[in-house]
Amino acid sequence: MLDVTTANEIAADARVRANVVRLAAAQALTGANSAVIFATGAIVGATLAPDMWFATVPISMYVVGLAAGTLPTGAISRRFGRRAAFITGTGLGTLTGLLGSFAILHGSFALFCLATFLGGLYGAVAQSYRFAAADGASAAYRPKAVSWVMAGGVFAGVLGPQLVQWTMDVWQPYLFAFSFLVQAAVALIAMGIVAGIDMPRPAPADLHGGRPLLMIVTQPRFIAAALCGVIAYPLMNLVMTSAPLAMKMCGLSVSDSNFGIQWHIVAMYGPSFFTGALIARFGAPKIVAAGLLLEAGAAGIGLSGLTAMHFWATLIVLGIGWNFSFIGASALVLETHRPQERNKVQAFNDFLVFGMMAIGSFSSGQLLANYGWSAVNMVVFPPVMLGLAVLSLVSWARRKARPEAAIGEFPDAV
Repeated sequence: MLDVTTANEIAADARVRANVVRLAAAQALTGANSAVIFATGAIVGATLAPDMWFATVPISMYVVGLAAGTLPTGAISRRFGRRAAFITGTGLGTLTGLLGSFAILHGSFALFCLATFLGGLYGAVAQSYRFAAADGASAAYRPKAVSWVMAGGVFAGVLGPQLVQWTMDVWQPYLFAFSFLVQAAVALIAMGIVAGIDMPRPAPADLHGGRPLLMIVTQPRFIAAALCGVIAYPLMNLVMTSAPLAMKMCGLSVSDSNFGIQWHIVAMYGPSFFTGALIARFGAPKIVAAGLLLEAGAAGIGLSGLTAMHFWATLIVLGIGWNFSFIGASALVLETHRPQERNKVQAFNDFLVFGMMAIGSFSSGQLLANYGWSAVNMVVFPPVMLGLAVLSLVSWARRKARPEAAIGEFPDAV
């Protein structure tokens, strides 16, 4: 029996690895699309908006789309399978590019915000790539599968900002109009990639199985995992969203901004090549804690100066911190549910993360405009302290309740 189980796990992991390759490629292309929005959204917003206060609203609308798309993504995946959700998402990504280009050409702030909202819906679907990578994988391979898919974002860090750099002036005087048209083409390529993923539709028994959602999400393990994700991602988004506009306000060039965003995205996803191995060795809670501390360190760098080097260092350290904290938190979520519960639990987790991002994102423009770049960085510290405190408390309670368990690790879900 043991040999049969081992053989089944090996076969399942082989199928998972094939999916991971496609998901990593899709992650790279989707990340390139979001990089276009983050690199240009505040600048285009400042140009089209009726007031400077609304400059970051397009990026806030992207985040609203992320929040709004998480639960529907889970519902589509649960009903029709992951692949149907992925194809729907890439279709929305294509519309994002086409509408964004049209909005810039016609000077419509409202249409540009709608385009970035659609981009957020696409991003919400793409956020499920990391969880999809673990479907059917053995317990030992799950963190690595999540990590390797996230590693696809390294290429997004190169492709996205370079795409903006190469195309931003093609249709002068309409800055970035052609960039969004190319973004639509990139989303179409991603559609072809995700269409070949081997993920069968859920079995009828899986549509109604599992524990009630409330029972799952009130577990201390889930609360700690979700809270750390809620802290890690919105804080990273707050600083990253404000950085390009802050750099412009400090007299730095668009090229400086593109360079900073490029290396920020590389730093976000580059550690993914080994984050899974670190989680397997040290436990997810310790990696999450390290990531939150790095995000606080990035804010400290941001407070220390206003040169291009300070902005770049802030964005790079911020990206590494996000990688550790968010992938670690995602690995913790995977330990809180059964296979038949995965879609609803994962979608709910992402709804919490991106819902909080949406709330915080709307304040980023006002925070920067009214109080400056220093205030943006100061906001980082209290949530990080809260996350570390809750993570430590839950880990301590678990060690006390189960002294035989390994220190710093959560038990597998039962």
